[in-house]
Amino acid sequence: MAVEAHISELCQKHRALDQKIEKEESRPILDAAKLMEMKKKKLHLKDEIKRLKQDLN
Repeated sequence: MAVEAHISELCQKHRALDQKIEKEESRPILDAAKLMEMKKKKLHLKDEIKRLKQDLN
């Protein structure tokens, strides 16, 4: 059950990061380095979620 809770927490972080990325992309002058870092972190979260889900099966 702890793994499922961890997956849920990672999903929440992924959604929050997605919202931050959308906000940054809507700015007239965006910070490209910041945006790239957020996208890398989002991808890392996605990969971690996928790995944990596979481990459950």
